[in-house]
Amino acid sequence: MKVYKIYPVGFAANSYIITADDRSCIVVDPGQPRIYDECKKRGLTPEYAMLTHCHYDHIGGCGALYGAGCKIICGEREREYIFSEDNRAIFHGITIPPFEIYKTAADGEELGLCGLSIKVVATPGHTCGGVCYIVQDVIFSGDTLFYESVGRTDFPTGSYAELVCSVKKLYSLGGDYKVMCGHGEDTTLSHERAFNPYVKY
Repeated sequence: MKVYKIYPVGFAANSYIITADDRSCIVVDPGQPRIYDECKKRGLTPEYAMLTHCHYDHIGGCGALYGAGCKIICGEREREYIFSEDNRAIFHGITIPPFEIYKTAADGEELGLCGLSIKVVATPGHTCGGVCYIVQDVIFSGDTLFYESVGRTDFPTGSYAELVCSVKKLYSLGGDYKVMCGHGEDTTLSHERAFNPYVKY
């Protein structure tokens, strides 16, 4: 497995391009339309986009990918929130490029996509339907868990109590994982268990 981390230019989240065969790929949180071009530059065809949650800085590139035939997946509790007035209001009524959700994913579900096994972990708190994705030894944590921090919970559908439970759910996973976050630098689960000041292990 190869993972390409694409940092945002301007306002957006970190995006991740994952490939097992150097031909097809999965994109986690396509925050900007240019993510499609980043795939093509690497000779990769984006077949799936997996959303950790539906804030605009994580989904701004979905329209470009959807237009190219990419199938978009999100957590089962997040689907109805994506195009809601509450979500648009966070970003001052910004227009979300049109796309459709191909599939919603449930907690504990395992998906086989592009030659990779992806485990879905429901992690509400930042939003009601937020999820993390585990691929081999990597957790794509979106805005649930950051390097020595956690996601904010003051947006619509956010809940600090739920976020704490979700982070502890990640902590309870056996062994260690690399954590690739929605913003900032990567971390590890062992580091966050030991040093995260917001949610104690």
